[in-house]
Amino acid sequence: MDIGISAAFDSGNIIVKGREGDRFDLEIARDHESDFYQWFHFRLTGAAGRTVTLRILNAGGSAYPGGWPGYRARVSEDRETWRQAETDYADGVLTIRHMPATNNAWFAYFAPYSMERHHDLVARIASREGVTHRSLGRTLDGQEIDCLSLGDGPRQVWLYARQHPGETMAEWWMEGALERLTDRQDSVARRLRAAATFHIVPNMNPDGSRRGHLRTNAAGVNLNREWHKPSAERSPEVLHTLARMDETGVDFAMDVHGDEAIPHVFLAGFEGIPKWTERQGALYARFRDTLAARTPDFQTAHGYETAAPGKANLSMSTNQLANRFDCVAMTLEMPFKDNDDLPDAAFGWSPARSKRLAEDCLATLCEMIGDI
Repeated sequence: MDIGISAAFDSGNIIVKGREGDRFDLEIARDHESDFYQWFHFRLTGAAGRTVTLRILNAGGSAYPGGWPGYRARVSEDRETWRQAETDYADGVLTIRHMPATNNAWFAYFAPYSMERHHDLVARIASREGVTHRSLGRTLDGQEIDCLSLGDGPRQVWLYARQHPGETMAEWWMEGALERLTDRQDSVARRLRAAATFHIVPNMNPDGSRRGHLRTNAAGVNLNREWHKPSAERSPEVLHTLARMDETGVDFAMDVHGDEAIPHVFLAGFEGIPKWTERQGALYARFRDTLAARTPDFQTAHGYETAAPGKANLSMSTNQLANRFDCVAMTLEMPFKDNDDLPDAAFGWSPARSKRLAEDCLATLCEMIGDI
């Protein structure tokens, strides 16, 4: 059997530029109508017992080239367990070397979360007691924007993920959050459901997810720069979600993401919004510090610079929601690289750790839900 590479599947992204023996020269395709690219996901067949060298030639021109030093690609032969592969970056080229044990191996920027798994998640959670499903609307490609609601408390909590579709750890986080919140024997979940009504959008960008994009939707638009003025033509995902938020109100919101370059888990807040209040700031700080005390996977020393007073970018969801609803809002970032605070040579930052972080975030919210 000759070896080959393909990416003609859900979230697939790679272009084969050349081959010499067991070495392949590859390029990542750009997001449609956009210059963003960094997500890759492809299948290697017929290479059992052979050391294959995979060179991504255009890595240096990607959206975040600072994300490559220290990064290791993920590989799986069963599409369930994703391990770190031997990976090097030099002179703008990302090189992956791997010897699969079988004739099927999948490589990805991070463990994928396919649209089929998304549909399975939505169906499984929507069938559980106390959960209501609604479609907030449709994307440009005609996919549903799924929203799962549960709980009957007065506080309105919104959790949403994958505005940037290549940040698949965000939907793994959502899977962990949904599983905990719907566990009828979980005391944290019981208290949260009694105190709040949750509205959860596991995937804000189904089109980009299926197309294998890093950061944009079907129109090449970065959804997290559309919250000040979303439109049906450019960003229906934000338009429909924000319309529903206006109907329910928002007391607490978390936007779940992944960061290409920073090898830590961290939060970004809403400093700099025009309507910032001491109450909001104190509650945000309380959540951040409580989470840091709860799990060694989270820290507060590394993250993004904060905006100066009055200088927050209101096109971003966290800033827009905090300013619009006088709520506590935050962006959670997880690494594509390993977490330097607690590294794992075999798996790096992983789906399992993403799901457990969601559980810790919910336990943190439980401690303060009465004050939000």
